[in-house]
Formats: sequence, C-alpha cells, structure tokens
Amino acid sequence: MAMFSTGVLVLTAPLHTLPLRIVPVLSSAAQLVERTLYVHLHPGLNLGSGTQPRPVFIPPVVDLSTLITRLYNNAANVCGHLDVRVLLTNVRAHSAANSETTVPNCPFPTPQLLSQSPEVVLTDFPLQDVGQSHQVTQCLLKYTGHCYVCSPKLHSVLLHPQLMKKRQNQEPLETYNDVVVGGTFDRLHGAHKTLLNISCLLANRRFLIGVCDQAMLKRKVLKDLIEPYSQRVQRLQEFLQDTKPSLQLEIVPLHDPFGESIVDPLLQCIVVSEETRKGGEAVNKKRIENGLPVLVLHEIQLLKDAHRTETEEEKISSSSLRSRLLGTLLDTSHLPPLPYVIGLTGGSGSGKSSIARQLEALGAVRVDCDKLGHEVYQPGTAGYHRVLEEFGSDILSEDKTINRRALGRKVFGNQERLKALTDIVWPEIALLAKNRISKAREEGKQVCVVDAAVLLEAGWTDMVHEVWVTIIPEEEAVLRITERDSVTTEDALRRLQSQWSNAKQVEHANVVLSTLWEPEVTRKQVLKAWNLLQKRI
Repeated sequence: MAMFSTGVLVLTAPLHTLPLRIVPVLSSAAQLVERTLYVHLHPGLNLGSGTQPRPVFIPPVVDLSTLITRLYNNAANVCGHLDVRVLLTNVRAHSAANSETTVPNCPFPTPQLLSQSPEVVLTDFPLQDVGQSHQVTQCLLKYTGHCYVCSPKLHSVLLHPQLMKKRQNQEPLETYNDVVVGGTFDRLHGAHKTLLNISCLLANRRFLIGVCDQAMLKRKVLKDLIEPYSQRVQRLQEFLQDTKPSLQLEIVPLHDPFGESIVDPLLQCIVVSEETRKGGEAVNKKRIENGLPVLVLHEIQLLKDAHRTETEEEKISSSSLRSRLLGTLLDTSHLPPLPYVIGLTGGSGSGKSSIARQLEALGAVRVDCDKLGHEVYQPGTAGYHRVLEEFGSDILSEDKTINRRALGRKVFGNQERLKALTDIVWPEIALLAKNRISKAREEGKQVCVVDAAVLLEAGWTDMVHEVWVTIIPEEEAVLRITERDSVTTEDALRRLQSQWSNAKQVEHANVVLSTLWEPEVTRKQVLKAWNLLQKRI
C-alpha cells in the first residue's frame, strides 16, 4: 500500500550502472508513492561524507539520454500507475573550457517549485553500515530541500540495491539552442515523456512544440476520445515547467505536418523517432526550398508496449491507450440504489444494438426504446390520440393504426413539425422506460440497459446513472447503413448528419465502446466494461 502521494527519487549511482538497476529501484518506489514520482539525477552525489552536499550542474551525456529512455520504458512496465517525471534542472551544457562534471555556480539559487509538492524523498544511495543510515537521511533531507520546495513534513526512505560495475563512458551529447518537436500529445505517456525529456536535454535556450489540432486529427484512431487541444497544452506546460523551467517554451497548434519547423530560421534540431524520421527529412526538404539551414535529426528509440494486445501497436502509443479507454468509466459518479441504469446510445450503424444484446446476455435487463416507440403509437394509448390531434386522421391506415411512413412525410425536412412530434412521443417513451426500470427493481435485478438512439437528444439522462456511447468513424457508418438498409450514400450521410456527432456524444459519455474491429474485440470490450461495472456496484 502506497503511503505518499508525491515523492522525489534521488539517483546517486553512476549513469552507466543505473539502467541495469532501475527496475528494482522503481519497483521499491512504486510501493511507497501512489501518484507522482519525480526523478532527480545526481550521479556521484556523496551523502555519507559528513559534509553538506550542494546541488551542482551535471553535463548532458549520451549515457543520460540512454538512461532516460530506459527509465520511462521500465516505469511503464513496473509502475504504470505512477506519473514519473525526470527533472533536468541541474543538467546544463558547458563550454569546452569548462567540461568538469561539477561547476561552482549552483543550478538551484532558490528551491524549484514543482507542480505537486513532494512528501517523501527516496534514494538509491548504498549504505556501508547500519549506523550510517541516520547521517545519510539527514543529509538527504537537507539536499532535497535546497533543490525543491517540499511539503513541511518531508519523509525519507533509503533504497540501496547492490550496483553492478561497468566501464564508464561519459561521451558528451551535442546540444542546441533551439529544438523543435511535433505530435498529438494525447494523455501524456512514457513515450511522450521520453521525447520531451530528451528534447529538453538537447535544448539550451528554446523548446518549440507543435501540437496537432483540427485537420491533423482526422485520421487518428478513436479521434473523438482525444483530449481537447487546451487540455493537452496545459499538461505539456505543467510537465515541462517541472522538467526544465529554464527553457523558453513555445507551444503552437499544428494544422499541417510542418508548422513552424519550415519557417523558423533559429531552429537547429528536430527530435524524431524511427517512425517519424521521414517526416523530419520532409521538414528539411521544405527548409531548403525556403532558403533555411537544415535541422539536425536527433533520433530516439520507440518504447515497447509490454501490455499490448493483438489489435494494438507494438510501441507505446496514444491510439493504444485510447482503445484501452473503451469500456472503462471516463467519469466517476456516485452509486445509487439498484438497479443500476446504463443509458446506451450511439449513431446509426455504430453497433449499439449488438452491444445491447451482449449486455442482455450477461444479465442486464434491456429496455429497447425503439420497441417502446412502437408501443406509443398503438391505438387507444395517450400517445396515439395526441398524434392524431396534432397531425390529422389522414395518417391512419385502413385498420386505424398510425401509418408511420405517412407521418414521416409530414415531418420530413420540417424542424418545427418534427419537434411537435418528438414533444409528444419522447415523454411517452420515457414514461414507459421508467415503468420497465421500476419493474426490474421489483424483480431484484441489478442492471438495466436503456437502449436509446435519442437518449441524449431527448434529455433522458435524468433516468440513467451512466451514459455509454458506441462510436465508429463516419465513413464506416456510411458503409454499414448503405449495406444494411439498401439506401444511397447520400441518404446515409443525411441520416448521420441529422444525429449528434461522435464527438458531441463522447462529451456526455461515462464509458465509450467501439465496434470498429472484429466481433471478438467488441466482445472483449463489452466484457471488460461489464466486469468493471460489477466492481462499481
């Protein structure tokens, strides 16, 4: 059980040994810290000398870049719940005349204020004997207090794995005044943090980030689940302010693959991965056309995703993380008396009905609002009489039932008449649905699923506890509708455009599901959502 919300891990072992021992150190830290773990690198720091250690500069070296990559990769595998952030305040480039590992001027003239105040400081400092523990602890607390603003009651924990010996290679890392990167940066994960940290390591003065927006998001998998631009920018700003506050940070929207990178004459380096290297080369081609010097392409490693499934990418990616959101609770709500009511909705062709049937098979009581809509038009009901009063007896068939096609012709393309109809029908359907829910309560049922295409438009969220939305891309929905209903592409598009968009529905969703992939993938999503629901109720 974690005891602290936020902590600082001070790593004192030589950089070349840390990649070999970072897993046990992170594993130990993850047992004590539950939310945010800041990692402060200070290889060679002596906490047992009896003298007061001072924060000092360390130079950017190749080993440091390797360590950052390994650290975020390991963090994703052994402590996925932790928001790990490597701090680079004390990492600075030096001139050729001054290439010492430590320099007299201190990188912490005042303690750095982090976005979350650390409550505990941990270290990998190896103890020679038990009696040394108190001395190291006191030294560590003073050292950390000089570097960062910590909570008033700062605790300390010593982690001391046996370090493996290896030949040290402190090869300098080339740095640049102005560095640029681009990306979506949806839900910051280990791969993003590696990219950002190494970019900060390379940048001496300015860090320019292009963040994909609007047109650049159209081809993204599950684009409707991508966080709003402003939220992604805010998270970037917070992370980078913690990581290296001395940098001049510029974040701009990216509406095309190039953005500022092909017009800014001051830029010197672009950070890419093996996957995006061709994009970097395309940037340089454009810069040459614009009469600007080419950028150094600094390539970083892609992080492997140890938790990937058969439908996900091998690397850690935002699209994989978005797919894992499917079936999970996006927004927490309180747990009311049973039955717990799920409002299931989605656009035409989204696979909503198939998901409703799967939930029914798992034990939920399905309230099919499409069927209830037919009941509203039955002769003798209140809805039947009100529709006749509003639209006239010429909508009746020979058997005195309402001809829904004739009624449809009266409201098609007329928003005012359509609203008059829905003002009659929707409240009647809602009343029938509530009666079904009450019956389920009397029967001791635990879960009801209100299957309703117009759940959100009709304002029926007041009778459900969670909203589950099924989504698929518009082009896939069009294919399904034309095949299923034998209508033209234009008719299918008109139908979709008369409904709420995926993005608008997701804004109101607690859980999102998608039938974009094979039926077995959908089945696993539904089972995941159902099992998590059982835990909540």
